[in-house]
Amino acid sequence: MIEQLKGADSRRLYHQIADQLRELIRQGSYSVGSRLPPERELAIQLGVSRPSVREALIALEIAGCVEVRMGAGIYVRGSGDAEATTGLGESPLELMQARVVLEGGLMPQACARATPAGLGAVREALDAMREAMLAGRPALDQDRRFHLAIAALAGNTVLERMVGELFNGRYSPMSLQLSALADTHQNWGDALHEHERILSTLEAQDPLAAQAAMRVHLFNAQERWAGNRLKG
Repeated sequence: MIEQLKGADSRRLYHQIADQLRELIRQGSYSVGSRLPPERELAIQLGVSRPSVREALIALEIAGCVEVRMGAGIYVRGSGDAEATTGLGESPLELMQARVVLEGGLMPQACARATPAGLGAVREALDAMREAMLAGRPALDQDRRFHLAIAALAGNTVLERMVGELFNGRYSPMSLQLSALADTHQNWGDALHEHERILSTLEAQDPLAAQAAMRVHLFNAQERWAGNRLKG
């Protein structure tokens, strides 16, 4: 029987969810080869959000506990290794929420301190991202370069380092697995247009528009991840 999670547990939420589901599999509540309840049902039973359940299911997939069959659901493979999810990194959605706060907050300062050379670096990163996409190559490194170039405009090395550290969470096993589901050509195209909007607001030296453009972009990126849910 699934029990709602207790708030006092200091582990990452997706770890708590994954551990509870793994224990149910070990106990035989879900037998090997059976289909897990749909994501939305698990979220209701656990009292958590669907994105958190989704992260837990991705962690279990990486650990070999479940198999995701696109369009068919999530099927049990076994209880797997209890230690397999310990090094998967922070919650990708929590990292994105932190980026909304940090990167959105530094945009007015970036506008105020922007120089032609700094804006040129942002433009170069955007062009490199477009070229990678046209060539059919992953654009994640160019995406990182774009966001760091904007952070550099603010003229604060601590903020720049923090932006880089948060973005580096995109390279964790959890985030890369999530990206494998969400990184479609359409989604990258949308991200490119949002980047163009951000740059135009910086060039116009409009701090409120720049802050809004960055926050909209990061909220949309979060929705693109959360919206590509596991079927079932």
